[in-house]
Amino acid sequence: MAKIVVLGAGLGGVIAAYEIRNAARREDEVVVINEYDFYQFVPSNPWVIVGWRERKDIVVDLVKPMKKKKIDFIVGKAAKVDPEAKCVRMEDGSSVDYDYLVISTGPELAFDEIEGLGPHGGHTQSVCHIDHATAGYAAFEELCADPGPVIVGAVQGASCYGPAYETAMIIETELRKRKVRDKVPMTFVTSEPYVGHLGLGGVGDTKGLLESEMRERHINWICNAKVKRVEADKMIVEEMNEDGTLKKEHELPMKFSMMLPAFRGIPAVRDVEGLSNPRGFILTDKHQRNPKYPEIFGIGVCIAIPPVEQTPVPVGVPKTGFMIESMVTATAENLGEILRGKEPTHEATWNAICIADFGDGGVAFVAQPQIPPRNVNWSMAGGWVHTAKIAFEKYFLKKIKSGKSETFYENAALSILKTHKLK
Repeated sequence: MAKIVVLGAGLGGVIAAYEIRNAARREDEVVVINEYDFYQFVPSNPWVIVGWRERKDIVVDLVKPMKKKKIDFIVGKAAKVDPEAKCVRMEDGSSVDYDYLVISTGPELAFDEIEGLGPHGGHTQSVCHIDHATAGYAAFEELCADPGPVIVGAVQGASCYGPAYETAMIIETELRKRKVRDKVPMTFVTSEPYVGHLGLGGVGDTKGLLESEMRERHINWICNAKVKRVEADKMIVEEMNEDGTLKKEHELPMKFSMMLPAFRGIPAVRDVEGLSNPRGFILTDKHQRNPKYPEIFGIGVCIAIPPVEQTPVPVGVPKTGFMIESMVTATAENLGEILRGKEPTHEATWNAICIADFGDGGVAFVAQPQIPPRNVNWSMAGGWVHTAKIAFEKYFLKKIKSGKSETFYENAALSILKTHKLK
């Protein structure tokens, strides 16, 4: 019998637990450790920040589905992963032993790296967590009652850009509905070298599509941007030249802001030699295993991936749902092989599908593989994207609640490609 511990129950961790339970032998034990007793559908948080969703709409209690799948569920915060002792040490002083460990913690949000950034003691809102988004909604209501300048975007070192574009467009849509858009100047501030780069070197015509959307909605933008600091009523931004030298410093007035932070590995995995890189992201090989500790696997946002290209301002590579799902499946299948005395053979495909809702429209893209050069490099805008995002949310939450796992992102990508005759 083997004990398999999954650390983290976000998108990757939950479906990993389900798939590993299916791939493992009957006698093997599967355990999930998570700081919270719920799963949150993070892609819906841009809707939460404007009041289109409430907490109850996008949060799923994990106790019942885990029990249904015969997965032990430990609610608590990990203090440190100890690979030498093969255990996870918990903040309460206890420890959880493992034979195999799957790290799927997601990131720590590095708000502290920029003065005044973030919802806790800072001056910007966030859509990275349901608690942040609900707090952001209260701030958004204050904005609507007393309109003023809005800044949305992603800071230097960020590795997730889609939610920034979604939040900007959704806020703009809601402001129009409330008849106060004319009182709210909007600026999109991003570390990307151009609008629509997305940390992926662009996909299809995302540059043209997103620039056009910005112009239509009268949203100004600043690219190659470093946020120097944030104050209660303004943001100081350095716009850089292509060679990394300072082009211009902007002092942007601000009444409301949502800025995505840079990510880093959580403290429980940082500074463990051979396990993580200097930023705290898990080092993995093509089979999702750590080279030094092959009994440890890494999946999702917490793994180390080098940037697509060198840019004037640091830009990270996003780990999209399709890519994470592929890592999960490869990990589960590899564990199934290892438990049966075989060598692992499965590799993640690292394809990307993104459905970015803009409130009354949106942009979808498919990149196969995610990092250029690609076999499929496609993007399209239209009202159907908004409808697709709603259907996607409903379907995925249903699967999490039911304890079922399936290649949802892959099926969605294939459906889109087939519909647009791109398969």
